[in-house]
Order: sequence, then structure tokens, then C-alpha cells
Amino acid sequence: MKKIALGALITLCTGFASAQSSKIEFVEYNLPNGLHVILNQDNSTPIVAIGVLYHVGSKNEDPKRTGFAHFFEHLLFEGSENIGRGEFMKTIQNAGGVLNANTSFDRTYYYEVLPSNQLELGLWMESERMLHAKIDETGVETQRKVVKEELKERNENTPYGSILNETFGHAYTQHPYRWTPGGSPEYINQAKLEEFTDFYKTFYVPNNATLSISGDINIEETKKTIAKYFGDIPKGTKAIPRPNIIEPKQTKEIRDTVFDNIQLPAVIMAYHVPAQGTPDYYAVNMLSTLLSNGQSSRLYKNVIDKKQKGLTAGSFPLPTEDPGLCLMFGIANMGVSVSDLEAAIEEEISIVKNELVSPDEFQKLKNQVEDEFISKNASAQGRSEALANYYVYFKDANLVNTEIERYNKVTPDDLKRAANNYLTKENRVVLYYLPKSEQGQ
Repeated sequence: MKKIALGALITLCTGFASAQSSKIEFVEYNLPNGLHVILNQDNSTPIVAIGVLYHVGSKNEDPKRTGFAHFFEHLLFEGSENIGRGEFMKTIQNAGGVLNANTSFDRTYYYEVLPSNQLELGLWMESERMLHAKIDETGVETQRKVVKEELKERNENTPYGSILNETFGHAYTQHPYRWTPGGSPEYINQAKLEEFTDFYKTFYVPNNATLSISGDINIEETKKTIAKYFGDIPKGTKAIPRPNIIEPKQTKEIRDTVFDNIQLPAVIMAYHVPAQGTPDYYAVNMLSTLLSNGQSSRLYKNVIDKKQKGLTAGSFPLPTEDPGLCLMFGIANMGVSVSDLEAAIEEEISIVKNELVSPDEFQKLKNQVEDEFISKNASAQGRSEALANYYVYFKDANLVNTEIERYNKVTPDDLKRAANNYLTKENRVVLYYLPKSEQGQ
């Protein structure tokens, strides 16, 4: 979704995002219909962030109907029985708020950030989305066109835009991560109205949702308002698909070439890594920070600055509920072959596999991780989303306070071990992105 924002509120939302070192206090409970509620009171600024996380992403889709989760992210802004078509965004905007939504492999998240005196408005609108969403031919046909154009713009008209599709498609053979949240416009075009209605009744139910609120609220009054708007929503009765497919271990390197509308070649190296929340995931995450976080990182200093092999290079693990991927990439400098760029990145990988990080560099790394953790939870919207994520993925919302301890347990030996366990050739996909002009040469 595109953000609808008022400048003044954006300033409020970002300007007060100071570092938060104190414990984030919250209360949580379940409504009888299964809706999980998390409330964080912070009266320092007159804003409130309302988030609803539905535990449905692209991995919950029928392989012959991929893209449904992302499609619903758009469709559920169409309106409801009590909100006119196209009025959802206007209503929040007119109240001085911002709103957005996003879809991943594992969940769909909707949120509003509003002046705190508009809390009831936001709760009413999210309850309308959960109970009375407008799913009809007009809305479906409108969003078919929108999603089709969005995917075309992202995958076909954006340089390197197909990287995630190509990478996950090569890396997975059985697990539903083999398709990305964008899905296929072909399947969306084929789907009938009753299929969309069934998806809504299966996943958009209170017992598959977490309501997380952070900001200028009164806890007891907010509980009453939540009960008013969400308490009577019926619990879902359909079984919620939870795929339990385990991707077979990759035993040999996969290589391929993708010809794209680009001028400079690129290399993508994707390594299978553990799921988020596991001890080795934290080690891999810190390895990526070591390699590519900022101009003092190893990839920037050595591949970009010193050797001048690339315009950019980076590394990042994608946090996923099931075992996922860590992506390393680089875009070659003018006149540099993609194989030379790959070799330069490989050299940095070899170093972390064979040498321990020095004490000074390791302390710097820990400081970077802690700063990022604190910054993520500094705003009301950041806290709201983090609390919902921690509960849904780990059934432990208090990780908003304690997850940093898991990072602090990682040692230099853990970094070296993780590099040797996961950053191996037989465990990866390598894609060369080349200009279409080179195809057939």
C-alpha cells in the first residue's frame, strides 16, 4: 500500500522517536472470540498506533492461487458495509492520521497512526475490516487491475525487480516459500468471487488476529472500547491452513543467469539459513551486519571502496517463520565482470569463515545491533508492530524487551561457526543478472 500522510503527523510520529532504553510495559489478554490484544500505554505524545496482524501470508496460499494474501492487503481498503468505497483512506486522512499495510511470507499487517483522541475511530474501522469488509465484484475487479499493474511495475519495469521471485523460485522446490508474496496475477485473474469470500472467512477472523495498540491511551478505557467494537465479532469456524512442509536440505550449488532490463550486471548469492528466533539466526543476522551495515562494513570497505569492484554490495537475512534465506548481492562497477565481483565478495566470506572477529570490531558490531533494536521500538508504530510480531511468531510479546539478550549471547566463535555452517557453496543459489543485450552472446 502507498502511505496517505499529513506532514504534521509524520513529524509527530518521527520526531519523538527517541532512543528507548527503559522497559516497554504492556498488558495482554484474549477476548472470548480468540482475538489477542496487546496494549502499551505511553502518554509522552498525543498519538496512538493501532495495528492488526493477521497470521496469514503467502505461505498459507493454495499453490494454484498464489497472491491472495497480497491481494487482500489491497482489497480490504475498498470499504465495508458501513464505510463507503474508497472512503477508508480518506477517513483516516481527514482525522489527521496515516495508514498502511504490508504482506510477507507469513503474515499481513494493517495499521493506523492517529491523534490519540481518534482512537475509537481507528478501532471501529479495523473492526469493520474484520467483520464487514466489502468483497464484491466491483472491488475485486478494481483491485485485480491495481495489483496487476503493481506487479508489472515491480517485476518487469524495475531494474533487478525480479530478484526475490527468481531467488526463492530457485532456492525452494517444495516449501511454499518457493513463491513470493506478490504471487501470480494469472491466478488472481482466474479466481472467482466465492474464492475470495472463502479466503476472507478463513483467515480474517478474530482467532487468527492480534490487535496491538501503543501510545497515548488509558488501558481500562481502551479495553472497554475494544470490547465494544470487537467483542461481538464471531470466532472463525474454518480450519486455518498451516503448512508443515520441510524443504529438503540443499546439497549442491544452484547457478543460473537472468537477463534483465539493466545496464550493469549483478550477482545474487542466497544461502539457506535457520528460521527467525533460533540461536543460529541471530549469529547469521550479526554476520550480515558485520559484512554490510554502513560504509565501515567489510563489503563496503573492501569490495566497493578498496577494490572498486561494485557500485553497491550488501547482505541481509529475511526473517521468516520457517527456515529462510540470507541474501548477499552486488552490482558491478562499469567494466567489471560479474565473476570478478563474485570473487571479491567470496573473499570476504572466506575471511569470516577462517578468522575470528577482533574484540574491537565485535564490540562495534554489538553496539550496532543494540542501536538498531532500540530504534526499532522507539516509535509507537514500531512498538505496536513489534509486540504483535513477537506474540504471533514466538508467543512471547516480552521479547520486545528481551530479544537483545539473544543477540548478546552470540560470540565471535558463533559467528565463525555460523559462517562455516551456512555460507557454503553447496547451500546456496547463485544468480547472475546480466543486461538483455548480452543474451545469446
